[in-house]
Amino acid sequence: MAEKLKDAEDRLLESMFRADTIADDGFSGRVVRRIRRRLWVQRLALPIAIVIGGVVAIKPATQLVAALLKLLTVLPQRVLEVPASLLPQVQIGSSGIPLSQVVVLGAMLLGAVALGIRLLEE
Repeated sequence: MAEKLKDAEDRLLESMFRADTIADDGFSGRVVRRIRRRLWVQRLALPIAIVIGGVVAIKPATQLVAALLKLLTVLPQRVLEVPASLLPQVQIGSSGIPLSQVVVLGAMLLGAVALGIRLLEE
C-alpha cells in the first residue's frame, strides 16, 4: 500500500530523474543482439567441442581398450582378484542377497568419474 502513495518528495524525485528516451539509431538493439549471439556461441562451444573430440578419440580409445584386454590375458589371475574385505558388504532388501562385486566396483568407478568431471568443470 505504501508503494501506491506518493508524497511531494517522491513526485519531485521522479520528475528530476525522468528522462526522455535517447535516439541512438538502433545502437542499443545491435549491442543486445551481439551480446546474445556471444552468449549462444559460448553455450554451444563446449558441447560441440566435446562431440568433435569424442569423434576424434574413438579410434585411439578402441585401440587402448584392445591393448588393455591383451594385458589382462597376460597378467596372473591373482593380480586381478580384488579381496572381498576391500568391498563394502551391501545387502539387497531383507532377502540378504549380496550385490555382485562387479556392480559395487562399477558404482565406485561411476562416482569417481562423476567427481572427476565436476572437478574439471571448475
